[in-house]
Amino acid sequence: MRTLKNILTLTLKEFRSVLTDPVLMLLIAYIFTATIYQMAQVSTDVKNASIAIIDLDRSALSMRIRDAVQPPYFKTVRDVRREDSAEAMDKGEYTFILEIPPHFERDVLLERSPSVQLLIDATAVTQAGVGASYLSQIFSRETNAFAGRELPVIVKPVITAEFNPNGESSWFMPTSQIGTMALMMLMLLAGAAVIRERERGTIEHLLVMPVSAFELMMGKILANGAVIMAAGSIGLYAAGMALFLFSVASLGIMIATFAPTMGQFGMLMLPVYIVMNLFAGGASSRDNMPHAAQIISEYWPLTQFMKFSQNIVFRGAGIETVWSQMLVMALIGTAFLVLALLRFRKMLEQQD
Repeated sequence: MRTLKNILTLTLKEFRSVLTDPVLMLLIAYIFTATIYQMAQVSTDVKNASIAIIDLDRSALSMRIRDAVQPPYFKTVRDVRREDSAEAMDKGEYTFILEIPPHFERDVLLERSPSVQLLIDATAVTQAGVGASYLSQIFSRETNAFAGRELPVIVKPVITAEFNPNGESSWFMPTSQIGTMALMMLMLLAGAAVIRERERGTIEHLLVMPVSAFELMMGKILANGAVIMAAGSIGLYAAGMALFLFSVASLGIMIATFAPTMGQFGMLMLPVYIVMNLFAGGASSRDNMPHAAQIISEYWPLTQFMKFSQNIVFRGAGIETVWSQMLVMALIGTAFLVLALLRFRKMLEQQD
């Protein structure tokens, strides 16, 4: 009971330290509201792409292809002359220019396999790649439908997209942002709490009090974790986030025990945050990463939280699905806690 009382007292002390800092509270509020909303507006899908057409055929088929290129994926198709196309691309007026050759419809009906040229401004690399795929599908669909015959197929696949039927990439950005921002803020808060005690000299006051290193560390983890937790959710998602924050806070304190000043702590924390964020699977698919990188980063806290949050938010998964991610986050947090406690005790001994 004495230990619990000491942890509660130290937690309340940390709460007062954090909650009485208006700049810090404003930063936390901004990060978990405005930045999350902004990420929800970000999409890697093609939207309002500028496109022009050089129609040298002026046939029913070329008009059909033109009419099939519609918003919201593309802007209204504009006509452009071939001699003006290079200048228009140089000025960035169009991302795509489709050139349909003369006698295109006739050659399609005669099965002569005519060629069509698609010019792409690849400086907008993501939109250029995805947009070219969209246009290729539109072109093939409309040409085959007009000709009234498609290449014979033995099996015609029927594709059903689960959990995100429209393929909206923006759905996944906010959940990724919550995890990465929680990682950064809690590592910073927990580590800064240790550095702040050391720089202000108040850690010597704590050493003469009847409290242990474990109690001091848990007070900082619980208080700073609860502040970030307030921006979380309810139920199973909240439980998983609590485990994630526990592991991150322990990691932050462990890093802080290696740094005597706030500047050095920032230099240590930043590469850990960047590498963990890049390999967690939120910014890019882990399947595209080298196999060695996947193995190394598989059991990082943020990697497991990304899997956990996507299972809960998008798939509606229950505890029977996400228990393994929760267990891994708990074990990682415990390992970081033990290492941080050993380093924290050594740091306190050096203060004597």
